[in-house]
Amino acid sequence: MSRREGRRWRAYGRAALVALLVSAAALNAATIDGGEHLLPVTATALLCGAALLSSRLRWPLAPLLVTAATAWWGSLLLPLLVVALFDLAVDGRARAAVGCGVAALAANVLGYPATALWTPDRYASALFLPPLAVILGLWLGSRRRLVQALASDVEHLRIESKLREEAAGHAERSRIAAEMHDVLAHRLSLIALHSGVLATRRDALPAPVAERLTLLRRTSVEALADLRDILGALREPDAEPSAAARAPVMREVRELVDEALAAGQHIELTSEGHPEQAPTTHRLAVYRIVQESLTNARKHASGAPVTVRVDYRPPATHVEVTNPPGTPRTDTVGGGYGLVGLRERVTALGGHLTAGPAGAGTWRVAARIPHPPGVEQNGTRT
Repeated sequence: MSRREGRRWRAYGRAALVALLVSAAALNAATIDGGEHLLPVTATALLCGAALLSSRLRWPLAPLLVTAATAWWGSLLLPLLVVALFDLAVDGRARAAVGCGVAALAANVLGYPATALWTPDRYASALFLPPLAVILGLWLGSRRRLVQALASDVEHLRIESKLREEAAGHAERSRIAAEMHDVLAHRLSLIALHSGVLATRRDALPAPVAERLTLLRRTSVEALADLRDILGALREPDAEPSAAARAPVMREVRELVDEALAAGQHIELTSEGHPEQAPTTHRLAVYRIVQESLTNARKHASGAPVTVRVDYRPPATHVEVTNPPGTPRTDTVGGGYGLVGLRERVTALGGHLTAGPAGAGTWRVAARIPHPPGVEQNGTRT
């Protein structure tokens, strides 16, 4: 049942209770003094019930009206006073509830004698029911406010987590763009450089070839400028480059594993194929996946051996990193969104990444990135 449905059913139940108490007041009035006051009691009870059920009149008109009616008619309208006091306590108006209860009971001394509360057979209910209604109302109101606060905190945490995941995804896309800028800019610069060198010897070349070289150099320079405008704009100009960003773009997994082994981490690396068989973007993704997985293994499974398997051979690049349970370290702090960025990177390349338990406490991170069409065994396009 949803929260809205719960509120609706509570409103139905409260309306039924008020209607029942109004009917009881009318029936009791019919048995007192031969029903002489049936009409005024019924009208008063209906008026009080309508005020209690109206959201616009529940404060302050409803409690004041019920207090005045109970002060005169006594036991006939005492149940409606209990409802009014309960409503005030639930809403956090404890002082108003106590004041209305005391005022009604004290003024009833001067009320209608036949239904007075201060008689030997009625004063017990007058002293027991109003305080009980206030206590129960305060408890229920505090509980509702606590539940609402907890629900609000959970919603804030959910929104915060979603925003952090989106920020991690945006950061990863920016880093991919920066890496692609570095790789493609290097290659375009080489094209522009070599075509420029050849263009300086145009006297020894046929005229059509010289024109083609000039066009090639101009086009490569323009493409390089466009690339810097489009991808370079995604860099964060005020951000300090991290250790990973300062690392050479084309570092391979073997170098990363050797560094971790030198630091005391137990790693078994199995590599099939040659890195050159995979596109540059795949090699960058594999490097980041292994880097993040080794970092997480050091944090959450210190001392546990790590198994790394990489396959660069077409038609897809595969990488898998597994580690058994170990001892979590308490001296590290992490954002917990590295896998979000990796998944964003792999998805952008048309691949799929999975991360999670693999049985017996083992943690597994695996990715498959299909090679683009037209890529041969050596990684060049046909």
